[in-house]
Amino acid sequence: QVQLVESGGGLVQAGGSLRLSCVASGSTFSINAMGWYRQAPGKQRELVASISSGTNYADSVKGRFTISRDNAKNTVYLQMNSLKPEDTGVYYCNAKRFYTSNTYVQYWGQGTQVTVSS
Repeated sequence: QVQLVESGGGLVQAGGSLRLSCVASGSTFSINAMGWYRQAPGKQRELVASISSGTNYADSVKGRFTISRDNAKNTVYLQMNSLKPEDTGVYYCNAKRFYTSNTYVQYWGQGTQVTVSS
């Protein structure tokens, strides 16, 4: 089992920055990839960024958000710059353990609210 705890959300004006953190505990040795998803009101949860051997970003955040990880601290970060009102939502940390390229088990954090005012 893997437990994920996010922090760093809050209220920020458009154009501002926030940094989210996600600390993993438990069987962290089994994690192959980590990422951040977000869910806006009335919308489906979507991938924002992920990191494994490389990084991957949603088109809407490319050039503004940066995902990174500190393996010694079992922590993944999401630096969010030039925030826009449409970035508002609950941000969830995600960790995956792959068994094959197509099968995996995943874990979720409890989510942290990000609100960007115009």
